[in-house]
Formats: sequence, C-alpha cells, structure tokens
Amino acid sequence: MRQIRVLVVEDSLVFQELLVKNLNKDSEITVVATARDPYEARDAIVKYKPDVMTLDIELPRMSGLEFLRKLLPQYSIPVVMISALSDKVFDALNAGAVDFVAKPLTSERWQLEEFMARDLPSKIKIASMAHIRKAKQLPYVSSPPLRGIEKKNLVVAIGASTGGTEAIANVLREFGEDIPGVVVVQHMPEKFTEMYASRLNNQCKVHVREAKTGDPVLPGQVLIAPGGNAHMELVKVNGVYQVICKQGPKVNGHCPSVDVLFRSVAKVAGNRAVGIILTGMGGDGAKGLLAMRTAGARTIGQDESTCVVYGMPRVAYELGAVEYQEKLQDIAKKTYQLLRNM
Repeated sequence: MRQIRVLVVEDSLVFQELLVKNLNKDSEITVVATARDPYEARDAIVKYKPDVMTLDIELPRMSGLEFLRKLLPQYSIPVVMISALSDKVFDALNAGAVDFVAKPLTSERWQLEEFMARDLPSKIKIASMAHIRKAKQLPYVSSPPLRGIEKKNLVVAIGASTGGTEAIANVLREFGEDIPGVVVVQHMPEKFTEMYASRLNNQCKVHVREAKTGDPVLPGQVLIAPGGNAHMELVKVNGVYQVICKQGPKVNGHCPSVDVLFRSVAKVAGNRAVGIILTGMGGDGAKGLLAMRTAGARTIGQDESTCVVYGMPRVAYELGAVEYQEKLQDIAKKTYQLLRNM
C-alpha cells in the first residue's frame, strides 16, 4: 500500500516534532518534509511533491491563510488546516482548504492523544482523496418566493461533512426569508459551529444560529447542530416543530450525526420535508435520507462533479435515497421547486 506523503507546516518546533512523531506511527502516512514558514513550505512542495499538506493559520513571515490563497492557483495540493479557536479557519476553507482540525487547547493527555492518533490522521486520509477546488463563490441564482409557507408546516433538513462548510454556505445564500425552517448537521468540532453560524448569519438573507434544545423551527431561520457530543433531532410540540440537542454516543463515527437528524425528520415531518445530502466522506446520513424518502419526503443529493468528497451523497444515491441528483449551484433552485409542489 502506497503511503500518503505529508508536508507539515508548523512554526512551533515542539509541536512540529510531536506531529511528525505521531503521524509517522500511522502505517498509511509518512511525513516527507517539515517547514516553519510558507517560504520553506513552498520549497518543500517543489522538492518533495507531497500528497497532503497540514498548515497552521498563524505563521511567521506570511500567514497560513495568505499562503493558501497564493498556493492553490499554482499547486493542486490538498490542505488540512490546524487551527486554534478562530473564525479564520472558515476563510481558509473558502480559499480552498479541504478541511481543518481543532488544535488541542489543553495539556490533557487524552485530548492530545485523540488529536494525534485519530483526528488529524483521519483528516489527512480523507484529504488525500479529495477533489481540490479553486476558491470561488458559485453564481447566485435567484429563486422565486414561496407563498403561504407558514400554513404548510414544512421543514428542510441538510447534512454534510468534508467540504460541507462551503457547500452549505452556497445553498443557504440562495435561500430567502420565505424558506421553511431549515435544520443542519455539519460535522465540525465543538465551539466552531457557533462561529460558523454567526458567519453565515452575516452572509445570508435567512437568520442562522447554533441550535439549542427547545428552539422552534421557523420560516426564514436556519438552526445548525452544535459541534461536540450532542445529536440534534426534530420533534413536534403542540403542532410546532422544535429541535432537541442531547448527548449521546457517536453514530457512524460522528456526533452530531446526519443520520440521527434525518431519521427524526422522517418520523416527525414525514412527507412535509425536503432532505439534502451534500459533500462528505463516509455514509453518515444515507440511511436517514432513505428513511425520509420512504416516509414521503423529497430528497436531493449533491452530484459527484461538485463534491469535494463524493462519499455521503454516493452512498445515499446507491441506497436509493436520492430522488434528484443536482450540481451544488442548482440545489437551492431544486429545493424551491419541490417545496412549491408540496
């Protein structure tokens, strides 16, 4: 088996050595070079031709973000950002980074071991299979307004993983205040979802925020499941959709899980829902989307050509869960078309 060749870009020598030591323990990964700043990294890319690069956001001489923006037009190399708690990571994803991992904020040994042994190696392996996309925002497609949605009690459910932060943003930017309530699961570390929701809220016509138990699902509002160790489910209380966020074991390796959300939507909303599965590795959400379609919901899957990783949508399509397969830029329009006929 060919090993994934990795370039580690990290200015802290102590953390850099820790990364190299632990990544080389993985039989599928080999660190071929290290760099302390973007200029050293550029030379290493030319010399060693790595398959994946890990990149810190805060670097000397040039920020990781600026380097990323200059790098991808020249080299199609998958990049995994290593980030402290900062919304700059979303600028990096917008600039073309495949994914990110949250840098451990404490010296707790178990957290560091989980980061080194599971989180980072997993992201690197996924990135090595990713379709690298140049940074650009998809063209805006205006969707005609809906009428009478308040009486229809509809809901839109969206799930995504790798590449999903930008995919979700592109869909939500095309939604107007007339859209039925939207619930979203995006695989993301704890605390980052709040920043992500705030960022989207400033970019979209809809209101976007991190969900909490008891939040009603209202027209023109998007609720994003909090990252960490809680699943989000749809419930109905006195005829009104609400969400609950409760702790639970990982499902398909994730918490929150798209499958958990989609299954609850199938049970509670039935044929009054639209389910959308976007780019991501693995199969989380596929069985839940099938449950939604079986319950009468309309379902959409992102097509391979516009996915960063055609994993979750592929599994869902092969299960028969996807009714319509659409390019990312057409998903909002298709959603409106389906809602108009419900």
